[in-house]
Amino acid sequence: MLSSVYDERPWKALYDGDIPAEIEPRFDNMLDVFAAAVRDDPDGTALTYFDGSVTFAELDELSSGLACYLAERGLAGGDRMAVYLQNVPQFAVAVLAGWKAGAIVVPLNPMYRVRELTKILGDAQPHVVVSSEKGWHEVLGDVARELGIGTAITTSELDVQTRHDPRLFAASERKPATGCADLLSVARAHAGQQPPAVSVSGDDLALLVYTSGTSGVPKGATNTHANVTFNSEGMRVRLENEGPGGIFALAPLFHITGLVCQFGAALAAGRQLNLSYRFEPGVVLDTLAEHRPAYMIGPSTAYMALMNHPDVTPEHFASLRMVYSGGAPLPSAVVESFRQRFGHYIRNGYGLTETTATATSVPVHREAPVDESSGTLSVGIPTYNTVLRIVDENGADLPPGEVGEIVIEGPMVVPAYWNKPEETAQGIRNGALHTGDVGFMDAQGWFYVVDRKKDMINASGFKVWPREVEDVLYNHPAVREAAVVGVPDAYRGETVKAFVSLAHEAEADAEDLVEYCKVQLAAYKYPREIDILDELPKTATGKILRRELRDAPK
Repeated sequence: MLSSVYDERPWKALYDGDIPAEIEPRFDNMLDVFAAAVRDDPDGTALTYFDGSVTFAELDELSSGLACYLAERGLAGGDRMAVYLQNVPQFAVAVLAGWKAGAIVVPLNPMYRVRELTKILGDAQPHVVVSSEKGWHEVLGDVARELGIGTAITTSELDVQTRHDPRLFAASERKPATGCADLLSVARAHAGQQPPAVSVSGDDLALLVYTSGTSGVPKGATNTHANVTFNSEGMRVRLENEGPGGIFALAPLFHITGLVCQFGAALAAGRQLNLSYRFEPGVVLDTLAEHRPAYMIGPSTAYMALMNHPDVTPEHFASLRMVYSGGAPLPSAVVESFRQRFGHYIRNGYGLTETTATATSVPVHREAPVDESSGTLSVGIPTYNTVLRIVDENGADLPPGEVGEIVIEGPMVVPAYWNKPEETAQGIRNGALHTGDVGFMDAQGWFYVVDRKKDMINASGFKVWPREVEDVLYNHPAVREAAVVGVPDAYRGETVKAFVSLAHEAEADAEDLVEYCKVQLAAYKYPREIDILDELPKTATGKILRRELRDAPK
C-alpha cells in the first residue's frame, strides 16, 4: 500500500511531554500491574468510599481470599465471571479476584433489566455472577436461575462505610440472598490464603465488555490483558508527569472508560481511587471537597449536571489538575462555560469499548481547536503507538479536511467480538477497527468526530450531521442538554428535530430556539421542531439516547 499522510503521523508535532510518541508498558497483564502497586506502597490508600477506605495490602488480601473461594467453586482459566455492581469497593475486589483465578470479567450495567441481562449472560455464559443484594433480588437472581448459573455472590452498597448518605442510601437495606455467598464474608474467611497460581499472558482475555447496544444488539468486545494494561500504563505516564494526587471515579466502573481510565489507571499509577457509589451531583461535589483528587474523567452530561447544581463553587474543583471528558460527545460551549466558572479546561478524548477506552486525547498542555465551518470540537490526537485514518467507502485514505469513516490501529484494539466471527471480519480487519464513526483530520493532525454513520440526516438530499446542530444549541445560554434526530417529512424526506432540556432557572420556548438556530445554520440544517423536556434519556454512562427520542411515539 502506498504511503499516505497518516503514515507520516503529522500529529507527532503536537505531542508534549505527557504524550510521547511511543511507550513501552512495564508489564503485559493487569495482575503484574496490581502486584507492583501493592509492592510499592502496601499501606497506601487504594480506595476511598465515603468515610471508609481500603489500602493496597487490604485490597490484595481481600481479592486473594475471594479468588480462593472462586477456585473452590470451580472457576478456572478462561471462565467468565459477571459483575453487576455500582462504584463500590467490592467491584475492585471482585475484578481482581476474577483475574487472580484466571477468569474473564464481564462487567454489567446495573441499569440492565431482564431482557438485556438475558441476552448478555446467555452469550457470555458466566460460571459465576457477583451482584448487589438489591440487584439480585430485583432482577439478576431470576435470570441467573433461568440460565443455570451455578455460583452467585452478593454484597451491599452499605458495606465499607458508615455514613449512609440519605441522598444515595435512603432506600438501601441489608437483605442477604438465600443460596448466595456474601462477598466480604468469604473473602475474609480466606484471609491470608493464596489462590492456586495461574499463568496470565497479554493475549489472555481480561474483560468481556458488551457495547452499550444503543445501535442494536450488544456485542462483547474481547479486551485482552495487553489491551487493558497498555491503556492503563498510558494513563500512568500522563499522571506521573502531572504530579501526585488521587483519581475521582466520575464515570461508572462497569463502563470501559471507568474500568481503564479510572480503575486501571489507579492500579498502574499506585493512586487512590475515590468512589461515591453512583452519580449524584451533590454527592460528587462533597466527595471532591473531601478527598481533593487531582484527576477525573467523565461524560459531558455529568459536567453539565455539576455546573447546574445550585451549591457548586470553584472551590469544589480547586484540587484538580487534569479534567477530561470521555464516553459522550463534548460540546465546545460546555468547555468554555466550565472554564469561565471554575477555572478548568475540560480536555476531550475519543475511544470505544473496542479500543479499550482511549484512542485519542488532548495533550495536557494544549487546547483542542474548534473547526470553524462546523463548530465541532476536536477530540485530540492519537495517543501512544496509535494511528487513526479517515477512509472512504472503499477503504482508501482520504486527505486532511475530507470527511470519512474513522479507522483505528493500535495496541489497545481488541482482537475480536465474542462469538461473532462475521462482525469481527467486518469491523476488525487486519487488526484495524472500522468504527462506524464519521470524522476528519485537519492539516496539523487534530481529529474531529462528526457523528455516527447511521445518525446522518438526509434533508432534500443534503447531509445534516446532528452534532453540528447540537453544538449550535449548546451555545444558547438557556440550553442544558440537546439531542438532534431526523424525522420523516413528506416534502424533504427527512427533516431536523431537536430535543432540549433547559439550564437551572433558565427560560426559553421552542420558537425562540428555532429562531436562534435559523441565524446560525443553513436553511436545510436548522430544526423545524423543538421539544423541551425536563430531562433527556441517557444511558447509565451519560450518553444521550438519540434512538429513544427518534423512536418515541409522536
